[in-house]
Amino acid sequence: MEIGGPDAISVNIGTTLRKLREERGLSIRALARESGISANALSMIERGRSSPSVSTLYKVAGALGVPITNIFRSEPERREIVFRKAAARTRVPFTRGLWEGLGGETFTGRVEPFALTLESGAHSGVNNIIHSGHEFVLCLRGQLEYQVEDEIYRLESGDSLLFASRLRHRWRNPGPTVTNAIFVLSGFEEGESPSEHHLAARKKGNED
Repeated sequence: MEIGGPDAISVNIGTTLRKLREERGLSIRALARESGISANALSMIERGRSSPSVSTLYKVAGALGVPITNIFRSEPERREIVFRKAAARTRVPFTRGLWEGLGGETFTGRVEPFALTLESGAHSGVNNIIHSGHEFVLCLRGQLEYQVEDEIYRLESGDSLLFASRLRHRWRNPGPTVTNAIFVLSGFEEGESPSEHHLAARKKGNED
């Protein structure tokens, strides 16, 4: 997998999740009830013994009442201009993949760009995703299958997809090689984070 420069920021998801949970006075069992993730699985993540999938991260973020980007960072100052060197990207590994922030974590505007590196078989979860605003996807390498409502779009290198994010959608890497793609979430309502509304998050189901 290509995961950027050696100096990229690597986030300790377990430590961040434990801090967010404790700040809200929640026990692991209480968070398990709210998120639909087992207490044992949450404990393994917090102790750094397990890497969560994208779907699990959305579930936990939703249960904690925070944007998923809060898991990737520690409350940075937001700015109107964000310059991000490739080696300084925020990096968050998940099951068979890697999330890399492209500045949306610290930007004041209503746009959230990020890059995903997906191994063969990686996917967004078993449930549909819905959120406010619009979603743009550009496949840089490999294959990316996107289902929007009842239509399936198969993206290869150079292909793009743009749609209203209120439409039910999900994605996966159906190919035998690594996929690299750029995602841009934009146009969401002021004060909202579209990441909070990835509803695959809120329902139980197998993650992988």
